[in-house]
Amino acid sequence: MLIRAVALGKMAENGAATLRVSLNGLASHWQMLRISPKIVERARQPFPAEPLRTPDAIHLASALVARSAIAGLQLLSLDDRIRAAARRLGFQLQPA
Repeated sequence: MLIRAVALGKMAENGAATLRVSLNGLASHWQMLRISPKIVERARQPFPAEPLRTPDAIHLASALVARSAIAGLQLLSLDDRIRAAARRLGFQLQPA
């Protein structure tokens, strides 16, 4: 994600390096979420900002499932399509 942002000129390398340090510090708080049939079913449905690529739909569907269990869940993405759909789904976005 950060490599792509730098490559596309959306972020400077020093900003990406700062975010990498921050993300590495948070890694102990991350949870893995299996791609369940519930996630696949939601990913097959339309999202408020289309078109989405299949992996993006799976990520958003996973975030929706996770949000139902984790109050205040925020979504981290630099992709404009994911951010647009997530915003319309009511997610708080990072970076803000």
